[in-house]
Amino acid sequence: FFFSLFIVEFATEQGGLSADVIKKAFNATEEEFLRLVKRSLPVRPQITSVGSCCLVGAISNDVLYVANLGDSRAVLGRKASGDKENTVVAERLSTDHNVGVEEVRKEVEELHPDDSHIVVYTRGVWRIKGIIQVSRSIGDVYLKKPEFYRDPIFQQFGNSVPLKRPVITAEPSILIRKLKPQDQFLIFASDGLWEQLSDEAAVNIVFKNPRAGIAKRLVRAALQEVAKKREMRYSDIKKIEKGIRRHFHDDITVIVIYLDKHRGSSRNKRTKQNAMGCTMAPVDIYSFNADGGDEDLLQTIT
Repeated sequence: FFFSLFIVEFATEQGGLSADVIKKAFNATEEEFLRLVKRSLPVRPQITSVGSCCLVGAISNDVLYVANLGDSRAVLGRKASGDKENTVVAERLSTDHNVGVEEVRKEVEELHPDDSHIVVYTRGVWRIKGIIQVSRSIGDVYLKKPEFYRDPIFQQFGNSVPLKRPVITAEPSILIRKLKPQDQFLIFASDGLWEQLSDEAAVNIVFKNPRAGIAKRLVRAALQEVAKKREMRYSDIKKIEKGIRRHFHDDITVIVIYLDKHRGSSRNKRTKQNAMGCTMAPVDIYSFNADGGDEDLLQTIT
């Protein structure tokens, strides 16, 4: 909620959307959450360990911006060219900030050369200080603000690992990409989906099935994979209570956005009847005075 307000405010101030606007919105969201933590600390010390991944997509002047913290993921489905034009190709648009990824693990280790235990393999996965898998997030302030460790209120509840400096950040990765005619749809989902389905499997499900209820179809496909791995029936997985379900699979949140508005009016007419129950490309609210070029734009800011 805070982020959506901040990004519109900063885009209005600067005359359009940009990587700088997105970074400012992330920073403002983090600062607002920090203020909430400080106010709540005396009565809810646990709030210092509350955090969230954050995945953002926005379209301005036919340019797609994808920014993220954590290991939620955005994947584009685009039609293949040449002889394979009736198939779809998966294009990952975000970076998984999870130390289970070797490149991310090395990045964290290089940022903390004096700490040989900055990343530890425990409970079956790699974790920063043996605590958390993601290297970037909103919140989790006890891993970013060493002063919380010294607070007497926090010490009654807090983690036993003392910190000299932040071990995770709220700095987003940002990808900027010019939308193209062959771009079909976007899948935004939490890591619970991607732990069960590959990028290619997910885009093929979207490409080959009706639009109505497509996000639910992806969730169902992921849960079927969970059931298969656990040697259980899908119906039995569905019966497990939410709190206990976390031991079987992570949160699965999915949004699918179709990009018809960026491929011409004739295509819109053909797909209008099939649009019920699905999400179309959002209205561009960022292009107030922004300059736009005709060239394809691909930029990654890590």
